[in-house]
Amino acid sequence: MTDTLSLDAELAQLRESLQEHNYRYYVLDDPSIPDAEYDRLFQRLKALEAEHPDRVTPDSPTQRVGASPLSAFPEVRHEQPMLSLDNAFDEASLRDFDRRIHQRLEMGLETPIDYACEPKLDGIAVSLLYENGVLVRGATRGDGTTGEDITQNVRTVHSVPLRLRGDGWPARLEIRGEIYLPKAGFEAINERARSRGEKPFVNPRNAAAGSLRQLDPRITAERPLELCVYGVGLVEGEALAGGQVETLTRLREWGLRTNPEMARVCGIEACLEYYQRLAEKRNGLPYEIDGIVFKVDDLGLQRRLGFVSRAPRWAIAHKFPAQEELTLLQGVEFQVGRTGAVTPVARLKPVFVGGVTVSNATLHNMDEVARLDARIGDTVIVRRAGDVIPQVVRVVLERRPADAVKIELPAHCPVCGAEVERTEGEAAARCSGGVSCGAQRKRAIKHFASRRAMDIDGLGDKLVDALVDSGQIEQLADLYRLEHPRVAGMERMGDKSAENLLQAIEASKTTTLPRFLYALGIREVGEATAVALVNHFGTLEAISRADEQALQAVPDVGPVVAQHVAVFFQQPHNLETLEQLQGAGVHWPAVEIMPKVEQPLAGKTYVLTGTLEQLTRDEAKQRLQALGAKVAGSVSKKTDCVVAGPGAGSKLAKAESLGIAVIDEVALLELLEQA
Repeated sequence: MTDTLSLDAELAQLRESLQEHNYRYYVLDDPSIPDAEYDRLFQRLKALEAEHPDRVTPDSPTQRVGASPLSAFPEVRHEQPMLSLDNAFDEASLRDFDRRIHQRLEMGLETPIDYACEPKLDGIAVSLLYENGVLVRGATRGDGTTGEDITQNVRTVHSVPLRLRGDGWPARLEIRGEIYLPKAGFEAINERARSRGEKPFVNPRNAAAGSLRQLDPRITAERPLELCVYGVGLVEGEALAGGQVETLTRLREWGLRTNPEMARVCGIEACLEYYQRLAEKRNGLPYEIDGIVFKVDDLGLQRRLGFVSRAPRWAIAHKFPAQEELTLLQGVEFQVGRTGAVTPVARLKPVFVGGVTVSNATLHNMDEVARLDARIGDTVIVRRAGDVIPQVVRVVLERRPADAVKIELPAHCPVCGAEVERTEGEAAARCSGGVSCGAQRKRAIKHFASRRAMDIDGLGDKLVDALVDSGQIEQLADLYRLEHPRVAGMERMGDKSAENLLQAIEASKTTTLPRFLYALGIREVGEATAVALVNHFGTLEAISRADEQALQAVPDVGPVVAQHVAVFFQQPHNLETLEQLQGAGVHWPAVEIMPKVEQPLAGKTYVLTGTLEQLTRDEAKQRLQALGAKVAGSVSKKTDCVVAGPGAGSKLAKAESLGIAVIDEVALLELLEQA
């Protein structure tokens, strides 16, 4: 008997503790324990319930997932109708709403009314029925009178309490709320869909609806859905508070999540100020909202005002400007970014959306064009969310004209004429012009001048921008043609600064072939690959003439790198740039190709972490590479050894968890000496 009491007491304590932590995490946004401790409590409860299945209760935190898939959703008749709201699209409509309220209540306009203000979440309206504090049913709004029973699915949403907290709740209480996907969750599930080759959701509302209507609740459980309550329906038993805001405050105390932006204001002017304030905050909120709901706060006044048709007279939704509209796709242009990415941009028939007139929208890449099956002449849905770049989210295929034109990726860069390459497995197509492409000019110069490349001291990002914008640099070789008077006359320069810069540029003419090769910014060619190419071929001419097969004979050069190198040296623009740089005086000592010998660390991968005291990171890296080792930036199962100095953190922890060898700097120096 004692053991049974002890077991029941522990089960009750675990459930209560987990419910309290859920409340603090999902409702208060104020967790009191780390996730690891929560997981330990949850696993203990799960283990006890597995040993004693007769002790499992419907409101246990372990019961959020586990029901069998449904074949269909049963119909549910709401205890009270779930009404829709009238909309206001401008200030005048909202003022008319306030005027009608005053007239029906026979109050003068000079007497302000208290309004409850809540952001209108862009999700799916649901009804949750609690009996004696326990969730017994969840339903969609449906037609307002009849919805679908989605109890199994709403139980998987962590911010939906399976049992209400505290006490004093009515014997039967019907909660009205919105289930939605936060912006981060929406991006995450779409990213997973794209990685699997599946169709992404158009917007968070569609994603929330699709998630809630899964016949298998285990799929719903994988989606990061949230609940926000905005009111009540049926109340049997103890009466609730006398105002809308007080009611929501009480619901929050019972463990139901409410919107932190909720407020009570006095008068219509304050409503308009609230609307403007939220409109300005809208883009920074972690969830989508499409307007503000204003409700007469006093529940007694709500009852006096009553309903008209299917909407309450005491509430209205003041909508924000539409974020999606229909328009025509009139053409497509391809833009080249600073990294060489060639991006299709839709030219649209101008349309007012999201508060501005939109005539251009991104199509992201050719994979997205194919997924949309977009063609010139199509009617499309364009979406603009705040300051986010407008995008085409769907094609209205039933409106496609017979003469719609397929969108093709250009074979040559629209800026420099170099070939456009698209590596298998990559979404982006890129200009192969590299250093010779005007669209990539600033980025190419900044990389060329960087410390590990040509090491031009004093040539920072802002100065590069200024030199390009002023027309003094149009291609890399122009660096070596800069004139002192023009440089000195630039903002924040002067004679001494200009002299120092020109001396650094002159000094950079003497370099090494690996540094020069790395400085060219060939895709996937880092310092180690540049060294490997030079050690294998010996001269720039030999590298430039090598085909992909010959390039793949170089250690650590695979098909992708070989393709990038070969394509780079096939472009006339790039060869011209190389000639100009050498003509300007850039040179390096001849490289003696050493006979191939087996290097002691060949095939080994090292990772450096923490602070090294006798060597710099670069020195350690170079010495390891000289012995044939590959030096990686992150720890993986392929890592052979981690060199850890003081201050080593996550990389050391991961190495230890994977059982990878770890040495300190003293052991590294011994290794280097012995090799």
